[in-house]
Amino acid sequence: MTSNQNASPPISFNPLQWWKKQVLPTLADLRLAIIVLLAIALFSISGTVIEQGQSIEFYQANYPEDPALFGFLSWKVLLTVGLDHVYSTWWFLALLVLFGSSLTACTFTRQLPTLKAANRWKYYQKPQQFEKLALSTQLNQGSNDSLEPILKQYGYRVFREGETLYARKGIIGRIGPIIVHASMLIILAGSILGSMTGFMAQEVIPSGNTFEIKNIIEAGPFAQSQVPKDWSVRVNRFWIDYSPEGRIEQFYSDLSVLDNQGEEVKREEIHVNQPLRYRGVTLYQADWAIAAVKVRVNNSPIFKIPMAKLPIQTEGRIWGTWIPTTPDMSQGVALVTKDLQGTLVVYDNQGQLIGTVRQGMDIEVNGVTLKVLDVIGSTGLQIKADPGIPVVYTGFGLLMIAVVMSYFSHSQIWALQNGDNFYVGGKTNRAQVTFEQEVLKILDQVQENTPSETKTPAIEA
Repeated sequence: MTSNQNASPPISFNPLQWWKKQVLPTLADLRLAIIVLLAIALFSISGTVIEQGQSIEFYQANYPEDPALFGFLSWKVLLTVGLDHVYSTWWFLALLVLFGSSLTACTFTRQLPTLKAANRWKYYQKPQQFEKLALSTQLNQGSNDSLEPILKQYGYRVFREGETLYARKGIIGRIGPIIVHASMLIILAGSILGSMTGFMAQEVIPSGNTFEIKNIIEAGPFAQSQVPKDWSVRVNRFWIDYSPEGRIEQFYSDLSVLDNQGEEVKREEIHVNQPLRYRGVTLYQADWAIAAVKVRVNNSPIFKIPMAKLPIQTEGRIWGTWIPTTPDMSQGVALVTKDLQGTLVVYDNQGQLIGTVRQGMDIEVNGVTLKVLDVIGSTGLQIKADPGIPVVYTGFGLLMIAVVMSYFSHSQIWALQNGDNFYVGGKTNRAQVTFEQEVLKILDQVQENTPSETKTPAIEA
């Protein structure tokens, strides 16, 4: 028969103990929080440097495989890792969650216990206890009765029990770090909310046209609820202000928000840095183009001919179109322009320059009179919705308040009446020199309220 007396007891796994002893201390480790924060900062910088949400062709042209940027960063690596949409990748969101978990663990394992300890106090009942304080003294005469009103004048909250006294102020300084953590968690929550539910779209709309937001280039997995379905936007007019030298000074769009019945519910003129906001969606003035040209050939009806952007090797942009001048379309001219100032260059079928024509004027070509009535521009709009922005702003506001709160010193003073001796001591968590000066002033006032034979205190620091 086999004896089981020396057998080891079975090892049981306690998830709660494992969480408290292994996971929480690891998450609350300051080194982990710093590493994760640096990683978030690094990838945030990459998302700023690397253009986000562009086409594959754009990355192929700007990040070729040979030679690759830094020897390894090609368009394939960039797209595979997700550096073209850093802020909505799973790993960036995971970093935010990990950093938030670290802040939460630190709050519950360190900050809250520190606040709880600061909110508790005990009276010093033995003279030896004052020797452990950073600042202490012994007076030949004095009393808690003379000390208490002076401490209250300096903003201390005073507690007394028999011959002992305890006073404190600046408990808000202990609350500040906790609110700092809470505000950072709110900011992280807002960032994650925006990444999951926000979207960005781009639209290029000619003047006079109405559009719905459909050309979405970047969106979170739950963004469909934010895409407007019960209203649209009409571009009443688009125009550009030019300087006397011909440089663009500003471009404008006159926009109207329409409900499902086509009724105008909001109208606003936008330009760069002055967007239109409606129901959590923001429309920014971002770009422009030339959509079409209105012409008449002899006494024909007015034709609205689309213009297309032409590929060129130099900097700048030009648009062009072809205008038939015969019924069978065997003859025609090309119109080319670079802006909305109303001047167009006219070429024949062989590419020879015929001349220039301005908006509202006409020119003789191929035996007919070609009149240019209008050049129609298109507004380029960038449209964004980010439900997390109000949450982020709330977090930043709370963070600024919490930083100010953290600068308050948590100061504590103890006193003990022991026969003819009066012991006073204190400590603070910051601004030690200021605290010492304050204690000296308090002791001076205590002396003024005591008989003249009281000796000047010798402060031990």
